Amino acid sequence: MNRIEFIIATATVLFVAFAVGWFAHWLLHRFTRVAKSDISEFERMAQELNDAEEARDSAISYMQQREADLTSQMTQTEAELKAAMEGLHNARLENEDLLSQINKDEEKA
Repeated sequence: MNRIEFIIATATVLFVAFAVGWFAHWLLHRFTRVAKSDISEFERMAQELNDAEEARDSAISYMQQREADLTSQMTQTEAELKAAMEGLHNARLENEDLLSQINKDEEKA
């Protein structure tokens, strides 16, 4: 094999390798490309996900606000209950004092 035949054989092998590589790339691109309908479906799913995240965030903030309101209301109710219990205790003590005074007055009479 002389020099010219070697150059032609090398060029032919390189061209065939290039053609096979280009065809493989085209074939791979053809099977893996995303269709326009798929892109619109992805966009719709992304929008739905965004809407769901916004709804979740608003629900979390509502629940936190509601929990704060209920905690405040519970604290106020507990304070009122404590005041009512103290008032009831004082009324019972006063009632016992009055009953003991009535009993003393009846004994004197």
